Amino acid sequence: MSLPSVCGRPAVSDGIDESSLKQVYEVGDQVTLTCEPGYIPSTAAPQHLACTPAGEWTESGLACSPRTCPIPKPLQSLVPGRTVVPFKTVLNYTCDDGYVMNGANESSCLSDGTWSHPPPLCKVVNCALPKPPRGGTFVMDKTTTAATTMYGQGWTYKCNPPNAPSFERGECMADGTATEPPICREVSCSIPEGIPNGFIAFAVMKTHGYKETVKYACNDHYVLDGPAAIECTNTGNWSAKPICRAPCSINIARGRILYNSRKIWIKDLKPNRVLHGEHVVFYCKNKVDKCGYQVASTCRDGTLALPECFQVPGKVEYTLRPGSLPSEITMCAGPPTAPSGTARPA
Repeated sequence: MSLPSVCGRPAVSDGIDESSLKQVYEVGDQVTLTCEPGYIPSTAAPQHLACTPAGEWTESGLACSPRTCPIPKPLQSLVPGRTVVPFKTVLNYTCDDGYVMNGANESSCLSDGTWSHPPPLCKVVNCALPKPPRGGTFVMDKTTTAATTMYGQGWTYKCNPPNAPSFERGECMADGTATEPPICREVSCSIPEGIPNGFIAFAVMKTHGYKETVKYACNDHYVLDGPAAIECTNTGNWSAKPICRAPCSINIARGRILYNSRKIWIKDLKPNRVLHGEHVVFYCKNKVDKCGYQVASTCRDGTLALPECFQVPGKVEYTLRPGSLPSEITMCAGPPTAPSGTARPA
């Protein structure tokens, strides 16, 4: 059998220029390999391939690696551990809401290791100062003497008494426009209502106008949760009323507690009452280390949860051996390893 007299197109690795390669070569033909633009050769000397009588190509030691472009410094934090990217990499830029781009939104890593465009700048959007409502004005959150304001900055609308604005807040928006002014109109709020376990303090029982206030207070031993005063809003409704939170009783028959920085036997707590939000410390026993430890619980609107680890002492132990109770023995050096201090409802 005769040997092949031709060689096919040589197989080359990525980055080698294939534009001048033919599909078929005769024995003895030579091909000089070079790297495509944007790739760096592994050897300085030209690399030649020859078509052998066996129909195969001689070997080449040429490898082409892509050039790199330095990552722009503002972006290096987004790709930790990298400072360059390969040729043909494309960066797409966007700006956050409220910012406009100054420059190209795309840049490519070129064959010479440079970028086609520098990183753009994102400049904050500016709005013209807001228009005042008819029969009113506005107050900027930040005082300015400029004729414009920046994206995100806001202001409050005010109407001449007794009128109220249909909405109170405005801002410079992402599209560069300022909120249109509200309408000033008269509003009133109904006669205020009382609250459970509390009362209205120092108020005339009548309808109230915009921004007028009514104050509340709680009955004895109840704690006010929320603002003491409510306000007639621009919608003609009152702002949210406060709540009067109930006190708690400590529902243990025997034992000692820590309350207001004082250790107290429960029988000496008179009256048996703690206020909403106040803390009570109970004593539990670490049976392994034979020491006592503290677990706190908080009064929450009439409910004081007892720690799961707390055990009411028996009458004999409480009467004859009070020194053996968890509150009286040596305190543990640290908290117990088991999660035994969870509070349970009283």
